[in-house]
Amino acid sequence: MPNVSAADHGSAVTTADSYDVIVLGAGISGLVSTSIVLKQGCRKVLVVDEYGHVGGNHIDCTIGEYTFDIGSFIFQDDSPLLVHLPEILPLYIPIDPSWGRLNPQGIVTNYPISFKDDLIHAGPVEWVRIISSVLFARMFRRRLRNARDFVEYWIGSRLMHRSGLGNYMERFYGVPPEKIDIKFAEDRMLWIKHHAMIRTLFRRWLEPLSKSRGNTQLARPREGFARLYQVAVRRFEESGVTFKLGEKLLSLKKDGNEFLLHTESRCVAARRVVSTIPLDRIQPLCGITPDDRLKTVTLISLFFSFSGNRGFKQPILYNFSDDGAWKRLTVYSDFYGKSRGREYFAVEVNADHISGSVELAEQDFRQHVSENGLFLGELKLEGSHIVSNAYPVYTDKADERAAGVIAALRKLGIESIGRQGGFDYQPTARVTTLQAEAALGRA
Repeated sequence: MPNVSAADHGSAVTTADSYDVIVLGAGISGLVSTSIVLKQGCRKVLVVDEYGHVGGNHIDCTIGEYTFDIGSFIFQDDSPLLVHLPEILPLYIPIDPSWGRLNPQGIVTNYPISFKDDLIHAGPVEWVRIISSVLFARMFRRRLRNARDFVEYWIGSRLMHRSGLGNYMERFYGVPPEKIDIKFAEDRMLWIKHHAMIRTLFRRWLEPLSKSRGNTQLARPREGFARLYQVAVRRFEESGVTFKLGEKLLSLKKDGNEFLLHTESRCVAARRVVSTIPLDRIQPLCGITPDDRLKTVTLISLFFSFSGNRGFKQPILYNFSDDGAWKRLTVYSDFYGKSRGREYFAVEVNADHISGSVELAEQDFRQHVSENGLFLGELKLEGSHIVSNAYPVYTDKADERAAGVIAALRKLGIESIGRQGGFDYQPTARVTTLQAEAALGRA
């Protein structure tokens, strides 16, 4: 083993512990990567995360008798994630969720498009306008430059405005649709093309969505994500995996055929590194100046309890209306039951829309739902949470710039993958798993 001085990092460690692989990040991408490298024959694996928990941005917050998430996480019993973490399946809670949206007309209706409310109820004059805007886009928008062009090409500017889809896109990313790269729209927004087909809308109107599902929808245990992932961690540890959580990372250097990772408490070595941490975190560790044009969303979650008439029945509600900074809320008491007779839910807000202020986010939410006749009763803020690097923002050819950073890391021998490490918006654990399998399978 090489002797490595760690004096520059204020550490007393002078000899590096050796591993077959170091996995940076203990989120879903990190856990799946760990499973893959074990199957590839590695016997000594180190998983390091600056977070003090396993699961990455699968974060829950327990406040009194309530357990909230920082987002809306739905799993399925046929997910490829369960091939890598089979022991977590019995811990999930089966649920029957539905998704709604508050549209610009102040109506809670189907998500993402309602054949009845967005089309049938629009009336003959609006039908002509919608059809005309679609025909105009098909004739004159042959060159699609951004997400707005993409959406207008498939559903027209009129339906984009009437449905509120443009409003939601701006709430989600923090920038107007015309500033979102076309490549992202083509890669990740094909559902708009699918839902734009009249036969699809008509079929969804006639057939309840639940009849077409071939899998069971699942939520994490009532106790939170720690209970879900701890059984997988134990099995990994029995297979030779070491987890170091809450470990501040200082540097990652190449020394011959080995990587040397310095943390506040130790120095470790490995021939292989798989990184699933944000690009703006791995670059300075390797001595690379971060590209500050790669933007990510900072997400504020507001945690509420409520007693009264909330004004809608769906557990998950999106804000497609013209006003209000919040983008989505999830009523966890619909999955786990009320606590002392009170419902409880979390509201997600892009921090850029309210200057990063929890107080402004709460005020904006209260005013907006009151104006729309929602949550009539006692609404109490129980707490909040702020998470950076929630998901990437695709502006100014972000895909190309991120690919350049990932290629530079690959030249060093670092495999950077996942929502964070690959600067890749991955909406579900299913997508994250498949992407990790593809990336590490090539390796």
